[in-house]
Parts: sequence; structure tokens; C-alpha cells
Amino acid sequence: MAQAMDIVLDLDATAQTPRSAAPHAARTHIADDRAMLKAAADLTRDLNQPIPAIYWTDLIASATIGYAALAAAMLAGSTALEIAAGIVAVLALYRAESFIHELTHVKHASLPGFRLGWNLLVGIPLLTPSFMYEGVHNLHHARTRYGTAEDPEYLPLALMKPWTLPVFLIVSLLAPIALLVRFAVLAPLSAVIPRLRAIVVGRYSGLAINPSFRRRPAEGEAKRWWRALETAASLWAITLLTATAIGIVPLTAFLVFLAVASGVAVINQVRTLVAHLWENEGEAMTVTAQYLDSVNVPPPSALPALWAPVGLRYHALHHLLPGLPYHALAEAHRRITAALDTESPYHKGNHAGLPGLVARLTASTMRR
Repeated sequence: MAQAMDIVLDLDATAQTPRSAAPHAARTHIADDRAMLKAAADLTRDLNQPIPAIYWTDLIASATIGYAALAAAMLAGSTALEIAAGIVAVLALYRAESFIHELTHVKHASLPGFRLGWNLLVGIPLLTPSFMYEGVHNLHHARTRYGTAEDPEYLPLALMKPWTLPVFLIVSLLAPIALLVRFAVLAPLSAVIPRLRAIVVGRYSGLAINPSFRRRPAEGEAKRWWRALETAASLWAITLLTATAIGIVPLTAFLVFLAVASGVAVINQVRTLVAHLWENEGEAMTVTAQYLDSVNVPPPSALPALWAPVGLRYHALHHLLPGLPYHALAEAHRRITAALDTESPYHKGNHAGLPGLVARLTASTMRR
């Protein structure tokens, strides 16, 4: 996500988060390692084709488990059962929602119907239709945009003040409410108020963390998809709120839905915190520098399969090979690791796990 469903709506809560004035150019001037880049490309040429059966099976299984657990949490007769079911719902729906990241990279012709299927199963029900990420996330991978002020998915978090990290996480709790407002209120109003429409399109139609990012209106087929998906999400949001207001949907069930959706947003925001090292102050970076500012959390660590699903545990590798399907990343990592000597920068992109990454980021902010 950024990424990934890498992220929540810009609520202006952190819009004025200051950057540190202290110089930090540890990765900005790193030259490209040609051997690493060539090995990554040459060793993975046969892995570029997505396998539809894997995508569909994974998505359907994740969504089924997630919604079943959500229903169990809503109907639970005890607090313990409600919490247990809620945790399962968060993890399964987070995995299902993470496929939005794949939608931005895999050619739709290679996965017939998958974009529509994902939106019907996950994007619309969870109010994160794919147009919120398509056309945004690709900018994060643009060679001259990564880590700059024009990157919608980058903030130099390691160079900011310590209080920015808890704010970064806390604001994600509000994501479900923000999305309800965006689709149930702002979308229909903006359809008849052109000035509001410009604001909604520019500021509230992208899953981004850079508060200065302004999205451009879509064109052509992308615009048609946007219109259709936004209409469907708006109707769903209005229906959900109306059904809750008149008692068709019990208030407790609605609150459980919000809690699970908040849990998905928070776990994604935690993953976002450690997807990169966030040590660039705005200059363009080489591909190798971008790789070293990104994070792999490969085996033997097992927990990343839960908090960085659908290939997101290989986020640094993904920045080397953004078109590689998620199910091929583990094999690609194995091949590249075996082929490159221990002095290769590739090995420096691998990290042990979440605690160490969070500690590193926190320590960096403490020095500001």
C-alpha cells in the first residue's frame, strides 16, 4: 500500500510538520552499483509473469476470512471472542486490502478482471477504491521523484522531531471516519460545487503521506474508472451511514466495523514507518540510494508475513524491480542474495525485524 496501501488521507493534522534544519546527506550521493542492478534484472527475467490463480486464491481467501471474522466480532457474545475475531479480521482484511499495491504495478491484461474483482470485494466496502492509489503510487517510483517534495509517499521522518512519529500513527486511527466523510459527504457535494470538486480531487483523492502533494485530475480511461468507483463508494458510504442512523445496522456493529477498519489503517501505518529509512531531505537519488533507503525484512523472521503481507516485506527489492509480482519476490531475493558477494549493497538493504527498525527511526528523531 503504500505501497502500498501505504497510507491515510491528508487530514491537515500533520500538514505543518517541520523538517529538521540539520544537514543529512548520508544516502543522497551514493552512486549506482551496476553489478547489483544487472544481477537483479538478469536473475529474475523468468519471474515477471503474474500467476492469476495465486492472486485470485489469495485475495478471495483473505477477504472471506476477514469478513467472516468481522461478522463474528459483530455477533460475539463475549469481549474475549470479539477481540480475537477482531484481530483476525484486521490481519485478513489488511492482507486483502494490500493487493491495491499490486494493482498499480501489474498489467491489468495479465490479470483479467482482477482490478474489478478487488474493488468489489475490498476497495468499495472498505472505502479505498483503487483510483485512490493508481496514478499516485507510480509517482513514488519515478526515478527523479523518490524522496523529493514531489513524492506523494515520502516524508523525511528520520529527520523530524520525535513527536511526529506518534502523531503519524494516531492520525491513522481517524482514517475510516475521514473516508466516510470523503465519500458520503464531500463526493456528492463536490459533484455540484466545482470549487469543492477541485479541492476533493487535489487533496482528498490519493492515499499519500506528503501533505504538500496535490493530485491532478485523471484523464481518459482512468477518469471513467475514477467516476464509476467513486460513485459506487459514495453510494455505499451513504447507505451504511443511513442504515446505521435508522437502526437497520446496529450501532455496535457499525462501531466494530470502524474499529476493525482503524486497526487495518494503523497496522498499515506501522508498516509504512519501517518501509523506508526516511533519511533523504529532498534531493533526487540514484536507484541504489533509493534501495538503501528502503527495507527488506526477509526470513527467518516470520512476523513480517502478517504486518508486511503480499510481498511488502521485500520493499527494498520491490524498488529495484517494481514490476515483479509479489509471489515472485521471495525467489528473486534468494537468487540475488546467493549471486552477489557479501560486499554488495544488496545485503545492506536487509533488516532483522520491526523492533530494530522502529528503534532506529525513533533514535534518529531523538537526535533532532
